Amino acid sequence: MTNPRIPFQMSSERPRINPPTGKPLIVQIIVNVEYWPFDQSMPRKALTIPHGLDPRPDIPNYSWAEYGLRCGMPRLLKLFADRKVPVGVNINAAVIDQYPSLAQAMKAARWKFIGHGFLQRILHNEEDEEDTINKAIDRITDFTGARPRGWMGPGFAETFDTPDYLRAAGIEYVLDWVLDDLPCWMTTEHGPLLSIPYGFELNDAMIYAVEKQSSSEVLQRFKDTLRTFDDELAGQPRVLTLATHPHQCAVPHRFPYYAEVVDLLLARDDTIFMTGDEILDWYAEEDPPPS
Repeated sequence: MTNPRIPFQMSSERPRINPPTGKPLIVQIIVNVEYWPFDQSMPRKALTIPHGLDPRPDIPNYSWAEYGLRCGMPRLLKLFADRKVPVGVNINAAVIDQYPSLAQAMKAARWKFIGHGFLQRILHNEEDEEDTINKAIDRITDFTGARPRGWMGPGFAETFDTPDYLRAAGIEYVLDWVLDDLPCWMTTEHGPLLSIPYGFELNDAMIYAVEKQSSSEVLQRFKDTLRTFDDELAGQPRVLTLATHPHQCAVPHRFPYYAEVVDLLLARDDTIFMTGDEILDWYAEEDPPPS
């Protein structure tokens, strides 16, 4: 089976589109704020447990993640407030009740809330996937007063039916399909759904938790990406996402390099910072959804 949702098209075959306000480098900042239940297996492990065991509670790996919420999130909230850039948050809906002061801080900062499951657990492991999606969306709606327009599955995960469930629930864009540098329209049983680039190789979880690169790698990787994009931006816009986890980029030895990435992008005169909602509205006007 080839891709059943997004027809294949090389980037060189795509029609030229106009960049927003004439700025072709579109930067999307997204912070992943997750709830890892204390009494369950951890979604990811920094420390391998001796003897190949999976203990519960898993104190070191739980603490690794919670450090990001306790200490990393204040750093990120201050960084983005000081620089006055818009931020999206992929939020497990359970965070709202489990970490209420953190949820309130993100709401007060006017971060754009994006559905990210109820717990940090892939949709394949939910007993009722559609109910989990709706429960997460409803909790975010109740808390923020606005229904989220975007979604990213925990661990990028989707079942064969996920896009149909999401579109039926009113979701307008997803971040799971990391296959292009521009948005792409997807087909669902309930109408078009937009895939917005999120990034894979620039994702801090990939850089640090999977590849275990040095602290400065995030900065070098963005610099190298911009070297390629600089030759392409005259012909077509590009979406560049800072996919951020507070227990990855916001730990002390990595945070200065992450802040330098933000400042590097802010210093460019061809760059615009946008949320997923804003990218959706811009792209839908430039390339309307298929009827």
